[in-house]
Amino acid sequence: MEKDFDKWNGAKKKTNAEPTRFYTVREIWWCRLGVNIGSEQDGNGQAFLRPVVIVRAFGPETCVVIPLTTSERKHPLRIPVGTIQEKNASALLSQVRVIDTRRLVEKVGFLDNGIFVQLRKAVRNLF
Repeated sequence: MEKDFDKWNGAKKKTNAEPTRFYTVREIWWCRLGVNIGSEQDGNGQAFLRPVVIVRAFGPETCVVIPLTTSERKHPLRIPVGTIQEKNASALLSQVRVIDTRRLVEKVGFLDNGIFVQLRKAVRNLF
């Protein structure tokens, strides 16, 4: 599959001009993850979006997120997080990353507190 890095570069320039976003830990957002190298998780569609859950705050400009997927493939690093916008979703622990909050596009909602506690424990067990 050919990746369109040039198209993403244009979207990235526009994203860089955006203001920072106000966010809270446990929130689920549509996020511009873009086009990435190899097996790194990409965003989808014209806006290169993917839902993410915010797991740690690092101030007003950066946070740690975990991308979500609707794929039903089972793997120890895929943690089910319930229904997000009417689709069953899992957190991709292998894709945890720090992002600039200008990548955040639209808030979807909050992850259930019980599921969030399990997710944070799973992240801690990675390290």
